[in-house]
Amino acid sequence: MGELELVGGVAVETYGSGPGVVVVPGTNRRAHHYQELASALAGAHTVHVVERRGRGASAARGTPYSVEVEVDDVLGVLEQTGSRVLFGHSYGGLIALHAGLRQELEALIVYEPGVSLDGSFDLSWLEAFNRKVADGRFVSAMATFLKGAQLLPFKATPVLWAISLLLMFGREERDLMPLTPAELAEVARLDSDGARYAGITAPTLFLGGEKTPSYLTGVLPRLAKIVPQADYAILPGLDHNAPDESAPDEIARQLRQYLVRLGR
Repeated sequence: MGELELVGGVAVETYGSGPGVVVVPGTNRRAHHYQELASALAGAHTVHVVERRGRGASAARGTPYSVEVEVDDVLGVLEQTGSRVLFGHSYGGLIALHAGLRQELEALIVYEPGVSLDGSFDLSWLEAFNRKVADGRFVSAMATFLKGAQLLPFKATPVLWAISLLLMFGREERDLMPLTPAELAEVARLDSDGARYAGITAPTLFLGGEKTPSYLTGVLPRLAKIVPQADYAILPGLDHNAPDESAPDEIARQLRQYLVRLGR
């Protein structure tokens, strides 16, 4: 774990030295899941990983909830640390994009942001998921989430599902599950043609993985056309959890290359 400090209502884990980079975790993720990514960047940057509300030492998440509550926290971290580069993963990428709408940045990088364009993010399973969470049936809710989000093999057998859930679903995942419905509801609420993102002024890089379901990567070329200074890349062999689990070193390399290209 990096050095821990509180910024407003959120805890922040800090690694390394150099120009600042703020990292925003995704749904069902904690700051510590990005330790390897932060460590890989720490030789050239000071990396500040946000512990989003409702997690760890951060304050509880209040109601009503919206993505803008998270944006307020991220903007506070950017101001406190003097950082001008922002990276977001999954739902954290959605937060990062909306932060980019409110503040000028030197660079904005997102990996498979939770953006729905013209209904691209199918949330027809959300009602069933919400009922299970409300009833405290968290393992069943996780199964519904993983199937609906296509984050396990499409033809997985019942045995594989059972093994996967046993491996993935611990106490921490159980504690985070009640936070998920409101985040998915924001993805649905913010579904649009994407025109709002034309207001992002920062040089922006959209990244995705070749092994990720197409609904998460298919929006990237569209977003790259909408955002004025944007590029995108689909990385061979990577999946949705590349930044936090399967390939943090490669994602760090992509970030470093992009920032060097920008002279940051």
